[in-house]
Amino acid sequence: MKYDCLIIDDEKVLADSTAEYFNLFGVKTNAVYGADGCRAFFKESTARLILLDINLGDGSGFDLCKELRETTNIPILFISARTSDDDKIVALNIGGDDYVQKPYSLGVLLAKVKAVLKRFGQPAVYSDGALCVNFEAKQVSVNGSEVKLTSLEFKLLSYLIENRGKVISKRELFEKVWEDKFTGDGTLNVHIRRLREAIEKNPNEPKYIVTVWGDGYKFTGGNE
Repeated sequence: MKYDCLIIDDEKVLADSTAEYFNLFGVKTNAVYGADGCRAFFKESTARLILLDINLGDGSGFDLCKELRETTNIPILFISARTSDDDKIVALNIGGDDYVQKPYSLGVLLAKVKAVLKRFGQPAVYSDGALCVNFEAKQVSVNGSEVKLTSLEFKLLSYLIENRGKVISKRELFEKVWEDKFTGDGTLNVHIRRLREAIEKNPNEPKYIVTVWGDGYKFTGGNE
């Protein structure tokens, strides 16, 4: 299974609550509670980012980072209650990308995680067996047949997929896709309708781009 983020922390309650919060805001996250859990995770799953506690019940986060760096370049953010500058220097020198101090604000941590994920880029292709979107080539196909989209329609679809599982407000779409706070609802509605006609099996009963009444739209990956 593919995840955006893996949390490795022996404080189970904190790890689980952080993962639950991230999932709520569209960052697909799993939590394990030590080095052994991490090794088991990567035998069956992948992650685009790791949040790694320095102090683990079954080992050192530093040692685990060294082990991970032998096989992967996944971004690693260290989390720790320790305040030593030496710890921060070691973390960066052995392949960590940043250092997060406990206790942390979930909102601030989520923003940092999203920034790192964005910096390292989304996967080059989204595919669920029916819908395939190649972000680099800017090509879309449904059941193997190419679908023609305008550049703005493709940008809108890409933004929704990038934030899949999260409810995106109309205001956010105006600002991030159109880069214009004053775009009207009518314009957005037309583009949403065109996207549905292009990718949905039944545009009148959409499975990909779902309207969340009073809030905005959500890309579900066809799971709802």
